[in-house]
Amino acid sequence: MKTKDCNKKIKNMFPEFRYLIQGLRDSNPHFSKIFEDHEQLDREISQLELDPVHQINDDIEALKRKKLRLKDEMYHLLRNAQNDQLA
Repeated sequence: MKTKDCNKKIKNMFPEFRYLIQGLRDSNPHFSKIFEDHEQLDREISQLELDPVHQINDDIEALKRKKLRLKDEMYHLLRNAQNDQLA
């Protein structure tokens, strides 16, 4: 993901962790993969929602739940990293 796109996403998703996210993406391969997977799901859901045939679709709902689980996992990793910095 381009840095500009990443910065825009960070401002919307976790503004309180914007400085910590880039460091984790560089130093933690697991966090980086989750971040990229979340972005990929976001693009996939957006494309599906543009098609009127797919607007009411259980598959979209399943993808949204998966995306939310990834976001929750990112949040927990960010909180742990923040706590580690404060300790």
